[in-house]
Amino acid sequence: MSDPVKNEGARAAKFHRVTKESDIEIEIGLDGRGNTDVETGLPFFDHMLTQLGRHGGFDLHVRSVGDLEVDAHHSVEDTGIALGQTFAVALGDKVGIKRFSSISLPLDEALIDVAIDLSGRPYVHYDIEFAPDTPKLGEPGFDPQLSEEFFRAFAMSAGLTAHISLRYGKNSHHIIEATFKAVARSLRDAVRIESDQLPSTKGML
Repeated sequence: MSDPVKNEGARAAKFHRVTKESDIEIEIGLDGRGNTDVETGLPFFDHMLTQLGRHGGFDLHVRSVGDLEVDAHHSVEDTGIALGQTFAVALGDKVGIKRFSSISLPLDEALIDVAIDLSGRPYVHYDIEFAPDTPKLGEPGFDPQLSEEFFRAFAMSAGLTAHISLRYGKNSHHIIEATFKAVARSLRDAVRIESDQLPSTKGML
């Protein structure tokens, strides 16, 4: 398995990650137009990753083949790992980025708070809980608790700090979709080039 490869002259990268549990191809362009092409074998997860690309303004290609006959966990977590690694390579040296971003994003009755720091220090605070008997979404089923596994894997692999909290909400679909959209919008803002300086007093991120 090779490392993610950066597209020369662009904030874009691609990655092919293969393990005994999954085979994942990722391509991302941070300065894209929100064009997405996603296929994971989990229709609800496809829908969420499409939200991430569209609302993040990223051109995003994802192909994930995992052991869904065992569980969806490996596919979701490994996709998060691969996407995070690819995102980090695409972002490059971070010179000029805004770095910090936060948002409160509603979807009907649900309201999600997200704060992002492209810090180089991976940390996740995820304050969204679902009851153990919450129905899975889609077919094959996506366990709502897997959204945390995805965001934790993505943030740790991307080297970013993420605080994700549910202020209130009832519908699990609305809560998860609002979370993906909020993270996407925060990332879109945080990666924005606004200067020619590195946004750190330490001289590195």
